Amino acid sequence: MECTLALVGDGYTLVAADRNAARSIICFKKDEDKVKLLDSHKLVGSSGAQADTVCFTEYVQKNMALYEITNGIKLSTPAAASFVRNELAVALRKGPYQTNLLLGGFDETMGASLYYLDYLASSNKVNYGCHGHVSSFVLSIFDREWKPNMTEAEGLQLLKQCIGEIQLRFLVHMPVFTVKIVDKDGVRVLEQPK
Repeated sequence: MECTLALVGDGYTLVAADRNAARSIICFKKDEDKVKLLDSHKLVGSSGAQADTVCFTEYVQKNMALYEITNGIKLSTPAAASFVRNELAVALRKGPYQTNLLLGGFDETMGASLYYLDYLASSNKVNYGCHGHVSSFVLSIFDREWKPNMTEAEGLQLLKQCIGEIQLRFLVHMPVFTVKIVDKDGVRVLEQPK
């Protein structure tokens, strides 16, 4: 019963996730940060089995840091998405990670981008995305309201609309969301839109 959503705007990528850590009908904690920093200009929102999402996102984070130390350069956002997709594909045949990801980043040459990855190792570059049961509500709002070159204020307003719909219609109570943005200046944590 998790929710991760993201969108790309004019020079930024916005990623948000609920803060509940739960399994079945039990909520373990309400302050879990599911939007992890991969490097100074990349972040990933995750949903799925708690152990798998935490282990896999930390594995990706540490291996991207190792690549940067070893080679002296950071992976671009498309290269990071390709690395993550490959790791999910290799694990799929051994012991799959039950995790779905939205990987966002900003590169000097390509600008802001967002990649939708699921536990079956599919990867697509998208303008917006959502994982979890709430996608039934959120994707229709994104389809109707998202437009190219949205300003940060417009992106936050759209996110506010999506969170409002989740809180109104979804059976499971999701009161608090982590919201992070990545742009040319790096990653920032934002207040949940009210």
